[in-house]
Amino acid sequence: MTNFAWKNVSYGLAASLAAGLALVLAHFLAAAAQATDYNAGSIHITQPWARATPKGASTGAAYMTITNNGNTPDRISCVSSDASAECQIHIMTMENGVMKMRPVEDGLEIKPGETVTFKPSNLHLMLVKLEHPLNQGGTVKATLKFEKAGIIDVEYPIAAIGASAPGPTAKSGGAMNEGHGGMMHMDKH
Repeated sequence: MTNFAWKNVSYGLAASLAAGLALVLAHFLAAAAQATDYNAGSIHITQPWARATPKGASTGAAYMTITNNGNTPDRISCVSSDASAECQIHIMTMENGVMKMRPVEDGLEIKPGETVTFKPSNLHLMLVKLEHPLNQGGTVKATLKFEKAGIIDVEYPIAAIGASAPGPTAKSGGAMNEGHGGMMHMDKH
């Protein structure tokens, strides 16, 4: 083989090796970015995640799954967030073809043995009056208060803008593109 041919083979092998290492590193970083589970008393929290927000957004949303493994009901409320002036629990419902979002007054009850999933177009933590954008790949922290289980700080890894699920492979769709069809209306009671 000529010297020129060996150089082409060497460059090809180096490029393949670099691409393989990049894939391994990306997989390792994605696994490291996986959300942590949290326990407080009989409460078990899994898959916390949040959505990235565009620059200038005044609100953001965070999601998780909460299981009450105890024998008595517990009630959750959001106390604070490191990214916003206010943190609330909201619910979205469809009423006469219009998507409505309301704060959950006095916290959300989680019955014994019940699992509640916070997800887009449903229950979510609403981060109100954002102090800075939520950037994909970062985290946002919220302090949750349970009447029985106490206070717990939860870190939410931030997925892409419009993500429908946590993680780097989550499908993305805009806030108005999540299958709810109609218009959205915010009720302030």
